[in-house]
Amino acid sequence: MTAVRAAAPVTPHPAVADFIAHGAHVFEDLVDPQAAAAVLADIRATRPFDHRLFLSEAEFDADPQHVGVNPRPGRNLLERFEDRLDFVEQAPHIASAIQALLGDGYELLNRKVVCGVPQASVPPWLRTRILGNPVNNLGAYVRPEYRDVTYFYGIDFHQDLIDYRDRPADFLTLYVYLHPVSQLDAPLFLLTGSHQLGGTVFPHDLTRQDAETWTYRDGRGGETAVRQKLLTGPAGFAAIWHACTLHGTQPDAADHERISLRYLLARGREPAGIDEVNQTLRGPLALPQTRLDLAPDGQAVVKGNIVNQV
Repeated sequence: MTAVRAAAPVTPHPAVADFIAHGAHVFEDLVDPQAAAAVLADIRATRPFDHRLFLSEAEFDADPQHVGVNPRPGRNLLERFEDRLDFVEQAPHIASAIQALLGDGYELLNRKVVCGVPQASVPPWLRTRILGNPVNNLGAYVRPEYRDVTYFYGIDFHQDLIDYRDRPADFLTLYVYLHPVSQLDAPLFLLTGSHQLGGTVFPHDLTRQDAETWTYRDGRGGETAVRQKLLTGPAGFAAIWHACTLHGTQPDAADHERISLRYLLARGREPAGIDEVNQTLRGPLALPQTRLDLAPDGQAVVKGNIVNQV
């Protein structure tokens, strides 16, 4: 009788293990820095990334619009560069991690250019208006022809579930720096382990314990200690995180804009690693209400910004 050899156990992809433990995976390998620099140069050539991005105070007050001011199909700068994004989308280390988490046939929900705007580029009248807002998405104040990019001046700790009421957390975020990002360049702050409480309503209940640790409460009686991780790195740096992982940025303190690529990618039809991750969570995967900081017309009605305490 021939002995039957037991099948070797399948080793899970490190990204799945990292999502279970930390809610995020930081890639050790870069995507092609030269390709990143080439795309960056062409993005910067499309417009002035300074005060000329913005409406004047009188122009804004004549017709204030807070809804429908972000990139959308037909008004998305990355649509011009779709044939040049293989350095990200087909990079073997990126593709294998995403496939492990989302399975075959995963869906592209959104990809866009995200710009952290430095203080010197934000008109003084606008800085006064947005002071203390938890989410300074500047799209409402940007000239309509430039609304094919998302512009931020700092954003408090939040989950990417914030934009998806009633949708389960079956998606992840891929973020790529197109140029070196230091602590001055509005880098991402992640709160590792925060995904474990599932979906919670923004603004989130966080209390700082020390330089690296926060207590995070879910509003349902649960709480956990989470650790702060600063994402800095060279051109081509990439990271992915769970839809329930808290993250944010401070205002750009450098003398230049921070330009990055952001993807939202969702699970395919078949079981995948994200299901294993979600089975470990202690809270809901979907929320009927995701935020309390905006009025019906999109204006901010809540002040305060926890990430600026970092």
